[in-house]
Parts: sequence; structure tokens; C-alpha cells
Amino acid sequence: MLAAYFDCPGGPENLYVKEVVRPHPEEGEVLVKVSASALNRADLLQRRGKYPPPKGASGILGLEAAGTVAGLGPGCKGQWKIGDAVMALLPGGGQAEYVTVPEGHLMPVPSDMTLIQAAAIPEAWLTAFQLLHFVGKVQMGERVLIHAGASGVGMAAIQLVRLAKAVPIVTAGTQEKLKAAANAGAAEGFNYKNEDFSEKVLAFTQGSGVDMILDCVGGSHWEKNLNCLSTDGRWIVYGLLGGGEIHGDLLARLLSKRASIHTSLLRSRDKEYKERLVKAFTEDVLPYFSGGAGAHLRPLVDSVYPLHEIAAAHRIMEENKNIGKIVIKMP
Repeated sequence: MLAAYFDCPGGPENLYVKEVVRPHPEEGEVLVKVSASALNRADLLQRRGKYPPPKGASGILGLEAAGTVAGLGPGCKGQWKIGDAVMALLPGGGQAEYVTVPEGHLMPVPSDMTLIQAAAIPEAWLTAFQLLHFVGKVQMGERVLIHAGASGVGMAAIQLVRLAKAVPIVTAGTQEKLKAAANAGAAEGFNYKNEDFSEKVLAFTQGSGVDMILDCVGGSHWEKNLNCLSTDGRWIVYGLLGGGEIHGDLLARLLSKRASIHTSLLRSRDKEYKERLVKAFTEDVLPYFSGGAGAHLRPLVDSVYPLHEIAAAHRIMEENKNIGKIVIKMP
């Protein structure tokens, strides 16, 4: 089979398409013929040698995929059959023509959705769902500040905050991205490059601040985050695009607000945790992607690249040009 590959860490120019051995499903696993996969920041970090796959996971890039069931390993419980359209949460291996997946990490593709659209759901939407519900335990009426509001996770989080009857507020780096976030349901948005988002958030919330922050930026935003975090607020860090170092009186300021910091990564979670997450998402959220439900959710696809143009796709994400998800289509 063909797969996205790199021989040594470095820039996008190190990526190429290579013929590798097709995987075989083991106990409780399903073989999926991949139609499309989507890019995540983790792929860029792994390509640079800064985020190795978990022990036992495929070294091929790709944390999510959509396609059709092509084979069943021993011990599968009959949940899936050959030909089913599925989308998969993966620790790696998605940017290839085939991938093996534990059967509990698969979700059905909504009937009115293409496999290109479906590929944009698993990693981003499950990350956002996990941060909001498993980690942050969002409540009705709460205000949630979402950094990188036009990213795949950001766009998912806006819609999931709305679904939870809470209020999404975003930051982004361009007016175009803020407009896209508003179209997705953001109540307000601020350009972190040319305005102090903490002052704007405090003004919007009439001085009370936000109850939760979904933060993939880290170090460079820490003071502003604390400025606009409410008393007893939850600050959830799931990425460090702005660095991991903090210079200042973080703990005293956190303590004065009785606030809490949570950190979360999805890729390194164990199989059972991911199964619980996928099950909860499938039951509580997936119905809203179909036309019949009251609140219609949708993944936003920025662009689609064929597998042999994987390097170009990486460059677009590295330059922060995408709004929503970049999808890689298999041959």
C-alpha cells in the first residue's frame, strides 16, 4: 500500500509517498480502506521529530481517517461488517491506503456526509468534546474562551459549546478567521495580534471573565488568560504553540482566583479511555450531524490535497493559512 513517509525529521520537503506493507487486523481490530485522512498539528510535530507516536502505534502520520471496512480481525463482536462507511480515531497510520483500528475506536459516517467531510471529524471533534465534557465539565450558560478559533478543534469547540447551551468566545489571528468563527456560532471574537483579548473578554462579560479556556497556545498567552479567567475558572492546556515557558507569578495569580489548570493529550490515552470517549460522542453528538436533529453540526473542510501533495498540505498548515481542516485524499 502507499503511505505518507519521511526518513529523517525536518521540513515538509522531507515527506514523500512510499510503498509499505499493508497492516493486518489483530484481535478485536478492523481493517479500514482509507478514502481520506486529515492533518493535525501533531503530524507537523512528529515530522519535525518532536512528537513520536505512542509505543506500539504506527509510525505513519495521520491521527484520523474515513473510509470503508475492508477486513475484520479475530474476536470482533459483530459491530461492523465489510463495506461499512466508518471514521476512525487513530494514534497514527491514517495517511495511508489502509489502517487497522480497534473496533471501539470507529464511528459510523452520517448518511448525508461524504468521506472527505467525515475525515475532518474524529481527532478534532473528539478532542474538543473531551476537553469540554470529560476534562472541563462545561455547564449550561458558562462562557468558554477558545484560542485558535478557526482551527479544526476550534471550529468543533464553537459548535459543541453551543450544543451544550454555553457561550463560545474565540481568538484568531485574522479578520477572515474571526468571520468564519462567527459563522460557526462564536458569540464574539478578538484578533490576538492587534488587540488585548483579555480586556475585550472582560468588557464582553461585564467584568466577570470566562469560566473555561481551551488553550492550545500556552506560554505567550498566560498572563492574558489569567486576566480574563473568572473566579473558580478552569484553564485547559492542550497544546503549546506559543511555547511552554512561563516567567512570572503564575501560581499566586492562579491561587487568588481559586482557578485550576488542567492539561490534556488525546493521542497517548489508553484504549479503554478512547473507547469511552468514542461511545459518548457517538451517542451524544453524532446524531446532530444528520439533517433530522435540531442543532445541525458540520465539519469545516478548508482544502483537499491528494496524498502525493502531502508536503504542500503541511506547508499550508505550518503557515497558519487554513480555516478548518486540511484533508488528504488517498489515491
